[in-house]
Amino acid sequence: METLSHSLAGVQVNSPQAVSDLEEEFDTLFTVLVEMKESMISTIKQEAAKKTQEIQHQLTQSGSALKSAVELLEFANKALDINDEDEFTKAAKQIKDRVTMAPAFRLTMKPKATDNMNHLMVDFNQERQLLQNLRFLPVPRAPEIEVGDCLVLDNTVSVAWKMPVEDSKIDHYILEYRKTDHEGLPRIKDQRCWEVVDNIKTTEYSLSGLKFDSKFMNFRVRACNKAAAGEYSDPVTLETRAFNFGFDSSSSHLNLKVEDRTVEWDPQGGKGLESKVKGKENKGSAHLTNLKNMSRSGTPSPKRTSATRSPAIRGGRDRFTGESYTVLGDTSMDCGQHYWEVKALKDCKSYSVGISYRNLGKFDQLGKTNTTWCIHINNWLQASFAAKHNNKAKSLDGTVPDRIGVFCDLDSGQLSFYNAETKQLIHTFKAKFSQPVVPAFMVWCGGLSLSTGMQVPSAVKSFQKTENGLGGSNSSLNSMAQ
Repeated sequence: METLSHSLAGVQVNSPQAVSDLEEEFDTLFTVLVEMKESMISTIKQEAAKKTQEIQHQLTQSGSALKSAVELLEFANKALDINDEDEFTKAAKQIKDRVTMAPAFRLTMKPKATDNMNHLMVDFNQERQLLQNLRFLPVPRAPEIEVGDCLVLDNTVSVAWKMPVEDSKIDHYILEYRKTDHEGLPRIKDQRCWEVVDNIKTTEYSLSGLKFDSKFMNFRVRACNKAAAGEYSDPVTLETRAFNFGFDSSSSHLNLKVEDRTVEWDPQGGKGLESKVKGKENKGSAHLTNLKNMSRSGTPSPKRTSATRSPAIRGGRDRFTGESYTVLGDTSMDCGQHYWEVKALKDCKSYSVGISYRNLGKFDQLGKTNTTWCIHINNWLQASFAAKHNNKAKSLDGTVPDRIGVFCDLDSGQLSFYNAETKQLIHTFKAKFSQPVVPAFMVWCGGLSLSTGMQVPSAVKSFQKTENGLGGSNSSLNSMAQ
């Protein structure tokens, strides 16, 4: 009913618009005809004026010549009455000279212009026939999206379509898409608007680099000729599920500045709470002294920072000791395959990336318990790159990639880390997870940026199949998680 109501409203709006557009086109055509009429009439008038002037001038010359000829004839007639021979000879000579110079003998008797205006006639038969054959433009038919040829892979959606009948007049196609959380046919009223890709010259198109932050995407396409766009195809809905999460600020260390997709270490993060702690209890003086000493000492080592702080801060959590500048993800995982990427911000001295059970202990550090798994990068003092679990560490070869991909396969009990650019495997943990897990991070003196809404890359899937067939030779820290 919403679709029908939307269509009815569209007809009521589009019909007057079509009439207005048609009137505008006819007005333009009338204007062209009027301009052409005025131009051609002007040409006829100019031709008539030119001929009139030429004929009038020739007529005036002829009148003058005739008058001169009449006067000469009268003089000749009078000369016939002269009896004196000398006088007659003199008169005859004058007549001869006047006849030689008479204008009537120098004028052409052919008119310089005719009264014929047929060369300015116009044949409107062809134009009249064109106007009589004027019809509404042929609109391309709606394309048909071939769902079987559409592909969703590596955060790229490829859409293919065809025309129901061949149409050589099609100039290009318009593809529209929008994200949605509703399965099935697209709804008229949706939270997101259609986005447009115009001027597509082929019958397929790929949208790459997408963030899959919705469960589905709607697609529709229309064909266009040089003058008009056709009807939309029947819309299709493709599944675009991916793992989306952000940092859980309620789980973070006091000295971490947390936003939805970034976390940064802030050595001054605890100063704003000093007065509150002091006003509530005098017993917290040792904690305040520690905070002041930390702010005076500049950038403290994560291994030397005291963990004592008031139970009132951040819901009473007090697990932040040593390397436990941690923050957890806000979404847990209990099954399936998930993938996300992490990038260290410039000059980050120490950070860890991995997973943990939600009930991470208040003194627990990533990789030092049997419920946390991570890789740790340390660029402070002595550089190190290691995989950590259950207080055991394995040094990793190679350089630390700029961006780390994390692949968590809860169904097969694997946690793998990849170079996000080359998809080269860094390390794999194998474990039987008895509880839901959450992404876990540690950062000190620097920051991390997070990329989610990503499908498991096809290269990672292929590598995991091969690796599982070989028995997982990279998994030296395998465990049975309790």
